Amino acid sequence: MKKLLQTTGITLALCLGCTLATQAQSKTKPATKKAPSAKAQEAPKQQELTDMSQMKTYYMALLKKGPYQPTDTAEVNTIQRGHMAHIRKMAAEGKLVMAGPFLDNGELRGIFIFDVATLEEAKALTEADPAVKAGKLIMELHPWMSQRGTTLP
Repeated sequence: MKKLLQTTGITLALCLGCTLATQAQSKTKPATKKAPSAKAQEAPKQQELTDMSQMKTYYMALLKKGPYQPTDTAEVNTIQRGHMAHIRKMAAEGKLVMAGPFLDNGELRGIFIFDVATLEEAKALTEADPAVKAGKLIMELHPWMSQRGTTLP
């Protein structure tokens, strides 16, 4: 029994000594990094390709304050009702993904984000808006890319 306790004590002392030595080495020597394998180097590239395949081109219309700003309340209301009806129609057809006004009353008045095949189609939809037709709004169109299926909370 005495011999077993001595052997166990020596074994524990050796294990403790090895653990302390290993900890001391890891504190004094900087860890060396292995060069990434070819497979690991391909992973970011593959991820990048996957991410791009999840991207889709939309068309964004920036709606700006136009040259004609009616002062007659009835006319303003008529143009606004037509504008909102046009927005609802485009949304119901699945062509308008998102729309909304800017709230700071600046030159930039709102946006349309279209899910259509071409810039020309987005232009035609924007030009058909009663507020654009009246000159109350003017548009600036840009192709815009976003991840498919992205939604706002």
